[in-house]
Amino acid sequence: MRFDPKRIVKAVNKLHHETVARWHQVEPDNAYSEFLGTVCQQHQYNFLLWHEEDIARSPDVTDARIAMVKRAIDGYNQQRNDWIERIDEAFLELLSEASVKPATNARLNTETPGASIDRLSIMSLRIFHLEEQLERTDVDAAHIERVQQRLARCRLQQGDLAQSLAEHLFDLAAGRKILKVYRQMKMYNDATLNPYLYQSGKKQAA
Repeated sequence: MRFDPKRIVKAVNKLHHETVARWHQVEPDNAYSEFLGTVCQQHQYNFLLWHEEDIARSPDVTDARIAMVKRAIDGYNQQRNDWIERIDEAFLELLSEASVKPATNARLNTETPGASIDRLSIMSLRIFHLEEQLERTDVDAAHIERVQQRLARCRLQQGDLAQSLAEHLFDLAAGRKILKVYRQMKMYNDATLNPYLYQSGKKQAA
């Protein structure tokens, strides 16, 4: 994909919108390649994470099921963050292919493009599920009005975030800003850093 900020943001939003709808009908898949394939994979972990969290909040599931869900959530969240980094790495490749070099006084954003795309992914899920609420027949008018208000705010946030992402990408393309990939270094899934994991391993060894 050419480093065209408007085209990239439009393609990302289209991917998020279309896959969220499709994945509620079929098993999550990834029909994309290259940069969009990376975006789709990251989005898929958000999709899986969202629905596991729905299960975790249900009062009807057993403690054993909650424990399974918690482990699944940890795994998906780890993958979600890993693939945010991969999106940023893909952006670095696109910038390199376009022979873009940051200026000596280039500034750094606190949020990377990958993190912005992650937020757009979550917003697409939120909008889909709010739209589902409008189709319910077992709720009153007050519920529908609340949902409509939330949906309007979410769509405004989605538009603002997409615009901000495009502006960030334009700055990167012009060399006005620099992109760095920061590793999340999550500790909870690391058997050498999480005390409960490495202490458990020592007990089992003994």
